[in-house]
Amino acid sequence: MQFNKILWPTDFSGSAERALPAVRLLTEQHNTEIHVLYVIEDIAHHKPWYGEFEKERIDKILKWEEKTAAERLDQICNRYLEGCPLYIKHVAVGDPAQEIITLAEKEKVDAIVMATRGAKGHFRFGSVAEKVVKHAPVAVITIPPEESGIDLS
Repeated sequence: MQFNKILWPTDFSGSAERALPAVRLLTEQHNTEIHVLYVIEDIAHHKPWYGEFEKERIDKILKWEEKTAAERLDQICNRYLEGCPLYIKHVAVGDPAQEIITLAEKEKVDAIVMATRGAKGHFRFGSVAEKVVKHAPVAVITIPPEESGIDLS
């Protein structure tokens, strides 16, 4: 199977970082274009537990999140993906699983490489990974968050 484009969604957690060796391996073997995605949770659509947020406050929070995410993506791409022929950074706002699937379809990626759980995960397989595996239009390569004994280098 040829991988011309892959999507690596990250939540900046250690679990997501564990997928990097697989991303680099696919890139080296297939000269792959990498799409790196970070999804900001859309707080505007949550129920108001402690009252309503004003639109200006939500916009300010989202703008700060987008700026911080762009900086973190730059750091990751420069530090870990410098040998990759092409990487494209994306920041989206919404439901993480839905945004991963939407970007995979939009960019016509050949595979998604992701951790089985994210920063908030307490189980071996998280809800975002489960939704992506069940609904993605392409192959999904999942990487467990702890050492698996498999050498991907």
